[in-house]
Amino acid sequence: MDYNSIIQHYYKKDTDIYRILYTHSRCVADMALEIVNRHPELHADPAFVEEAAMVHDIGIFRCHAPAIACFGTEPYICHGTIGAEIMREEGFPRHALVCERHTGAGLTLNDIISQQLPIPHRDLTPQSIEEKIVCFADKFFSKTRLEERKTMEQAVNSLRKFGDEGVNRFLSWGEMFL
Repeated sequence: MDYNSIIQHYYKKDTDIYRILYTHSRCVADMALEIVNRHPELHADPAFVEEAAMVHDIGIFRCHAPAIACFGTEPYICHGTIGAEIMREEGFPRHALVCERHTGAGLTLNDIISQQLPIPHRDLTPQSIEEKIVCFADKFFSKTRLEERKTMEQAVNSLRKFGDEGVNRFLSWGEMFL
């Protein structure tokens, strides 16, 4: 997969949204690859991890989040499922799973229903080791403070809005990956 071509198909290179997406994704990819390299016993596919990390937020342009130069119409919570749709259309169904399963520390069907989220009613928690690594690394980088790596405590605090189940899942990944 040539993730640069895919990103540039949807994002004009000299725009704020491109810079935000690319910088954030590169930070996530670098941390995810650090985890892969530190833990060969996990047998994660490093090429796939890098590709998936670089496209995990490909759907943000269709969402309304002006603080990060996104002027679409969809709620931001939908960016993962939008990204999954895009990646399936591009012919990358495995990458699509990372897109739709990285929000929070993944979202259970119960989370989606109880919080009345406008996303498909199905389990959207990371399943493969690669999905878990990308989702975990993503929580350490925001799109508003580019390149600033959060502490574990800051990452946990940002997850609290999604509920304790996600926080516990994230903490278990921390034990595995750090």
